[in-house]
Amino acid sequence: MKYVGKSTFALVMAMLLSMLLLSACGSTGTAGDEPGGSAATPEQAGDGPKQEISISMFDRGKVPTEEGTYENNRWTKWINENSPVTVNWVPVTRSQAQAKLNALIAAGEAPDLIWEYDRNYISQLANQGAIQPIGDYIEKYSTTYKAYLEKHPELEPYLKFNGEVYAVSFVRETLANHGMWIRQDWLDKLGLKAPTTVEELIDVARKFKEGDPDGNGQADTVPIAMSNSANAIDQALFFTSENQWYIEDGKMQFGRIVDRHADTLAFQKQLFDEGLIDREYITDTNFQRSAQLLTTGKAGIYFGNWDIEELNGNLVKNDPNAKLVPLESVSSKYGKDGLYQEAPPSIFTAFNSQMKEEEIKASIEFIDWMLEDGWVPVRYGEENVHYTMVDGVRQKTDPEKFQKEVAYASEYAIVMDNVLKPEMFPAMAAKDEVSQSYAKEKGKSLEIAMKNKYRRDIAYNPDFPELSQLIATFSPIAQQIEAKVITGGGSMSPADGLNELRKEWKRLGGENVDKLAQEWYEANKDNLK
Repeated sequence: MKYVGKSTFALVMAMLLSMLLLSACGSTGTAGDEPGGSAATPEQAGDGPKQEISISMFDRGKVPTEEGTYENNRWTKWINENSPVTVNWVPVTRSQAQAKLNALIAAGEAPDLIWEYDRNYISQLANQGAIQPIGDYIEKYSTTYKAYLEKHPELEPYLKFNGEVYAVSFVRETLANHGMWIRQDWLDKLGLKAPTTVEELIDVARKFKEGDPDGNGQADTVPIAMSNSANAIDQALFFTSENQWYIEDGKMQFGRIVDRHADTLAFQKQLFDEGLIDREYITDTNFQRSAQLLTTGKAGIYFGNWDIEELNGNLVKNDPNAKLVPLESVSSKYGKDGLYQEAPPSIFTAFNSQMKEEEIKASIEFIDWMLEDGWVPVRYGEENVHYTMVDGVRQKTDPEKFQKEVAYASEYAIVMDNVLKPEMFPAMAAKDEVSQSYAKEKGKSLEIAMKNKYRRDIAYNPDFPELSQLIATFSPIAQQIEAKVITGGGSMSPADGLNELRKEWKRLGGENVDKLAQEWYEANKDNLK
């Protein structure tokens, strides 16, 4: 046995003591302090230090101060304690997400996994070489997700770009996205019926503005608030979308330059000129102002999502007599379109082209873990703390606790296996009167959002490089033209605005893109139904 001198022995003991102290300092509480009651460290879940990966996510400003930040909170800790990897989350502001991600990519600082709802954006990244094909890696390293894809073959066409799989996704909880809501108590007070046509919608908005429905004696009502800017109106009323292609007489046409788009602009201009929408709605990119108008009782019609539980809760706190109910899409001279409904895939998660195979392997293992074990806690919270199982569904135990501690975390679940049905909501909601009342309206909202078929002429848009480059340049120019039409008084008519849009489209190479889009459609139309 080798002799150890006193000085060496003292040094060894000091090192051991330091390690013990560091270990103690590293503990933030008991096992019960974090979701799941686990106090495991990243190293304890495996044979050594875990592989680190980074993942983007949307910063929606929803994390309460006492919960921490999007990078560091109870759920990021829980994920790192329980998953096979250590995740570093990279928040990007929702309204500027693509611009921020593009900047990170250009600087060589993009996260390993990049996700977006917009398939076109993932296509752009694939065409730029910023992300890499992953089909072979899924086949090689995945078990759970590979089996999930076999169960959901409808996802496969959406995950392929240039003939190869570039992303993972999952089937949405529901295809509903947009929703329209109206103050039933205001309708009742003014003796009005819910509108069913564009003309009736305008008439109700006028009466909301002029009739002092909140009874405060002031002309301060802004009838319509919108969280999705003009998109909900475009798509639900005039069969147009700024990011969608349509088949007109067998020809591919981009939604922002079809004839109907002039009617969309005219409608928005009328609402703006008559003061029926907030005059700052175009610059309300984070939708905070529209939310404030609704929840403080200044707006009576809301264009946004089909599920607005938090907004409804805040409104009822401010006015216990307020009653928001879902509104079916109204008809225009073109007929009645469904409120915007999504294609089957939810978010698209792509892999940075700079990732090495061991990082890809670890990321796929994380996806398998999230799909099998991880998504329920970050979506619903901890059992018997945030929810209890009732009749096979997860019922919230305390809405305020859930809103504070869980609601911000659902997007950590980059894959999940969950389907929502209207009849589930009353069982899922807490038993207090406000929660149960909204749960019933939420079920109705989902039914109404899916009642009328949404016009989607092709399953997904073309994704060739020339189109991606054109859209990236055209979109900000189009936004400026449209803002001038809507807010500029008599400076530009809707018809002139459409002509300007078409000129810019052509100037930027639109004729060639139209030709390529038509060729793409003819080659792929059997797969686009």
